[in-house]
Amino acid sequence: MGRAPTYTELGIFSVMWSEHCSYKNSIRLLKTLPRSGPRLVVGAGEENAGAVDIGDGLAIVFKIESHNHPSAVEPYQGAATGVGGILRDIFTMGARPIAALNSLRFGPLSTGRNRYLMDGVVRGIGGYGNCFGVPIVGGEIYFEDCYSGNPLVNAMAVGVVKIGKMASAMARGDGCPVLVVGSSTGRDGIHGATFASEELSEQSESRRPAVQIGDPFTEKLLLEATLEIIEENLIVGIQDMGAAGITCSSTEMSARGNSGMELQLSKIPIRESGMTPYEIMLSESQE
Repeated sequence: MGRAPTYTELGIFSVMWSEHCSYKNSIRLLKTLPRSGPRLVVGAGEENAGAVDIGDGLAIVFKIESHNHPSAVEPYQGAATGVGGILRDIFTMGARPIAALNSLRFGPLSTGRNRYLMDGVVRGIGGYGNCFGVPIVGGEIYFEDCYSGNPLVNAMAVGVVKIGKMASAMARGDGCPVLVVGSSTGRDGIHGATFASEELSEQSESRRPAVQIGDPFTEKLLLEATLEIIEENLIVGIQDMGAAGITCSSTEMSARGNSGMELQLSKIPIRESGMTPYEIMLSESQE
């Protein structure tokens, strides 16, 4: 850069270099998995979700992600926002979500803390799915000592789309306006991606503000609006805002399109007064 980074830039580097966003450690393992096939339409990592041709001009779009650390600190919201995030990955591809699944791991239920975590996670997954209007059609759960206090919460969503109607998460074309659509931005979830990449400890409870708060009813409205604008071919590209919020979504879209993007933070709708550029860029307010 040729100069010392600003405080906001340091925050941006921090979240983008976290394991949750960069996959800097796990990418080597992910690259060993199959990445081609006769029915493959969209491969892993190419867009918001993967897609497989099922015939008759249709594709199944699917993705799975973990929300382990947030669920260990605030089980209901941690699990609920995991479901919400994975559903957004599906419908920003232009697909209508038809089902959600989960894979869970907890410590033995003889411990009160583990019972509390399991109850909150199960309610969070079911609650978000019910309010959004997508069924939780299946899942699995195992109990083992190694997961005591540190559960694994994996959420998966599946959708259906016409192959010719799939949307891309790529920003390209000079002078295109960039719009932020959905709920206003608050202070919830700031540095959530960084927290998700840290080792859990006794101090992790103090990171509760880093856990996002979900609103499935707003996401239902966002679903219908998104599918409508994609159907009408009104957009060049679309990206879900998940980990690292505006920071990650804008950089991912720009990188895919090999282009730049100017952000006017003063025009971002905010729900709390006095928010700084640092807070706006790193907020993970949902929906």
